[in-house]
Amino acid sequence: MQYRNFGKLDWKVSALGFGCMRLPTSDGARLSPNILEDEAIRMIRHAIDEGVNYVDTAYPYHGGNSEVVLGKALLDGYRDKVRIATKLPVWMVESAADFDRLLGEQLQKLQTDHIDFYLLHSLNKGRWHNVVLKHNLLEEAAKALKDGRIRHLGFSLHDEFEAFEAIVNGSDLWEFCQIQYNFMDTEKQAGTRGLKLAASKGLAVVVMEPLLGGRLADPPNDVRAAMESFEPKRSAADWALQWLWDQPEVSTVLSGMTTMQQVEENLRSADSSRTGAFGDADQTMITRVRTMYEARTVVPCTRCNYCMPCANGVNIPANFEHFNYAHLFDDTTAARFKYEVFLAADQRSSACIECHECEEKCPQKIAIGEWMPKVTALLA
Repeated sequence: MQYRNFGKLDWKVSALGFGCMRLPTSDGARLSPNILEDEAIRMIRHAIDEGVNYVDTAYPYHGGNSEVVLGKALLDGYRDKVRIATKLPVWMVESAADFDRLLGEQLQKLQTDHIDFYLLHSLNKGRWHNVVLKHNLLEEAAKALKDGRIRHLGFSLHDEFEAFEAIVNGSDLWEFCQIQYNFMDTEKQAGTRGLKLAASKGLAVVVMEPLLGGRLADPPNDVRAAMESFEPKRSAADWALQWLWDQPEVSTVLSGMTTMQQVEENLRSADSSRTGAFGDADQTMITRVRTMYEARTVVPCTRCNYCMPCANGVNIPANFEHFNYAHLFDDTTAARFKYEVFLAADQRSSACIECHECEEKCPQKIAIGEWMPKVTALLA
């Protein structure tokens, strides 16, 4: 196992972190609460035996059972070998007192007296202002830091760079953050700008969705053929992971693993990871693959946001992003999930009244009013 700096902390983190959001389940359904406990524990412990020292979970994962199973996996001395990361479900907070209540539940489920790395989960601009600041959650976190229930505070983000920048600069308590980042998301959400901003402030950066929920590990045939033509041979997943580990600002990469085979493959990739190992030819290959994916884009939206705000509240760029995702990765199911989870009902394409006002502002001259019903037909 290779180890990397974790921000300003005097501690080295394993290049691979074990993400406990996609554990094996008895019904085969992703995120199902019916975790195959024995197999999940075997996988987690094997990863730890091979050098993984960062395990990540959250209050809602697997219907609340992920923390429970991880707590069991870390018995028999395994707790002393790792640092636990889990997350406060910010959307469940209605008062400052909820911080202690939820943290207490998590400590009990994990069977530990402290959380090493505690994150405010899935922040965006709205939750930052309407929950974190409104209910003084940073003050509550400071108390937990002082009494040792949590050791380090961070946050995860699902929003654009501007929100990330405001949150990063919004507190001196942050020591790390978690962002969605992969070679297809360099300009989405926090993106490369966010990665470098956080690192410049001394924050450790934990990467989630390195394979875009597994989509980059199972590319379309044309993309796969391009990768297989390159020497040395790498799997699609290894290409994506090595691209991340090449960057010194990346502290650790989380992988949600469902099978022991995936654990073994990721351990091998992590063992061969190095900073600055990608040469010009490797970067050219990643650029080629990214271009091939982008060529599958149906709607030429650049997310410039000139069309916003929509008079009826529709988040036009986000709707196009999810629509394009379905075509980029031949995965309508995942695109529908994103559409339903990340967009409020009044932000979805179905709320479009086809007034066409946005079309006058669009530099790409996209017929937005004509496309929105197509987005609805595919994703709603």
